[in-house]
Amino acid sequence: MEISGGTPQGQHVKVGKHDGYLAVPDASLAAAHPNAGLLFIPDVIGIWQNSQLMADQYAANGYLTLVIDPFNGDALSLNRAPDFDLQKWLHHGSDGHNPHTAEAVDPIIETAIKWLKEEKGVQRLGAVGYCFGAKYVARHHKDGIAAGFFAHPSFVSEDELAGFKAPLSIAAAETDPIFPAEMRHKSEGILAEKGDPYQINLYSQVAHGFSVRCDPTVKNQRWAKEQAFLQAVNWFDYWL
Repeated sequence: MEISGGTPQGQHVKVGKHDGYLAVPDASLAAAHPNAGLLFIPDVIGIWQNSQLMADQYAANGYLTLVIDPFNGDALSLNRAPDFDLQKWLHHGSDGHNPHTAEAVDPIIETAIKWLKEEKGVQRLGAVGYCFGAKYVARHHKDGIAAGFFAHPSFVSEDELAGFKAPLSIAAAETDPIFPAEMRHKSEGILAEKGDPYQINLYSQVAHGFSVRCDPTVKNQRWAKEQAFLQAVNWFDYWL
């Protein structure tokens, strides 16, 4: 897992009581996407170098982008011990009193969507969800998400996927124990049945997490990461 090079250009903000990172496009770029914005719901590492730089790149493509901290200040470090208990952290948090269940995360996402609409004037809202974040893109279509993008989604239920009644693009990894081939194929069936525009791209020789953190010295990993980002941008350019 690698930290991307570069210096983030956005600003740290408070969204209610929660941390956020806001990347604002130049006016000339934003003009191509009037009143549009993106909610970026990150993986378990939260707001860090790579997610900030990715938000900056969405802004460079004309989209006001907010990365929200869905973990109430309890995001994980990049490299964890082999015996780290992810499920314990998800259900109880690092201190045992800060869970990262739907009951805890949903209100944070609702606050972020409201903030983008009321404070930043976003009328056409897209959302990107990486790993953990994908579940909450799916869950919050009802709150006004008009188009979505998942990369290597984690823990999205069949009902949550079926409930996303809007255009959805998914970038999947060839090697992914959380979103394996069987689940990917089942997702295709769900998306086809619900009838909204969808896209699923499968990237070879990469693993879960590739679109956020990869080894840029490995040609195939770097290409897949870059293409997954362009996949998202092209999707929003058309559907948002």
